[in-house]
Amino acid sequence: MPVDPAAPPRKRLSRDDRHAQLLEVARDLIRDDGTDELTLARLADRAGVTKPLVYDHFGDRSGVLAELYRAFEARQRDTLAAALDGAEPALPAVASVVASAYVDCCIAEGRELADVVSALAGSPTLDALRQEAQDEYLGMCRDALTPYSRTLDAAGLVGIVGAGDALGRAAITGRISADRARAALTKVVTALAAADGSVAAGETSIGAMPTA
Repeated sequence: MPVDPAAPPRKRLSRDDRHAQLLEVARDLIRDDGTDELTLARLADRAGVTKPLVYDHFGDRSGVLAELYRAFEARQRDTLAAALDGAEPALPAVASVVASAYVDCCIAEGRELADVVSALAGSPTLDALRQEAQDEYLGMCRDALTPYSRTLDAAGLVGIVGAGDALGRAAITGRISADRARAALTKVVTALAAADGSVAAGETSIGAMPTA
C-alpha cells in the first residue's frame, strides 16, 4: 500500500509508553482469546510492531504474564492510596475504603487476572511476585488500620486478602453483587481491626494510637 505523503508521520513512542501499550494489547488479547492464545508473535502482530521489539521488552511469554501481574498489583495499590487519601478518620470509614478499593480493583481487572495467575501457576516467578506485592499491599492496610487496633497482626492482614479474593471472585462471576461483596469485606476488616475490643468503632481518630 503506497504511503500518503500528506499523512502525518507516525509518532514514535518512548520505551515506557510502548511498554504500557504492549501490556494493554496483551490484556485485550487475553480478554478476547484467553491466555493460551498469548504468544509474542501474536502480541507483536496485534500491536503492529516487530517480534524482536516484543522480545526486547519481555524476553518471553512468562515475562509478559509477570508484567501484567505487576501492573495489576500497582493499580491495586494506587487505588487504595487514592481512596485512603480522602477517607474520614474513623474505623468504619477506613474499613469501608479498604474493602471497597479491594473489591473494585478485582472487578475492574475481571477474569483476565485469574487467567494470568493460572497461566503462571507453579512458577517461582509468580510466587516471588505475589509475596512481594502482598507484603506491600498489606503494609498499606496495616498503616491505615493500626490506629484502631493493638492486635492486627500478620494473620489478620492475610485474612483481609483471603476474604477479599473470595468476595472479589464471587462478584466477578455474578454469584453476589458488588455491593454485597463490599459490605461483607467491610465487616471482615472492621472485625479484624477491632478484634481485641480495645477500640470502639468510630471512636478513635487517625493519629490517636491507643497506648498499652
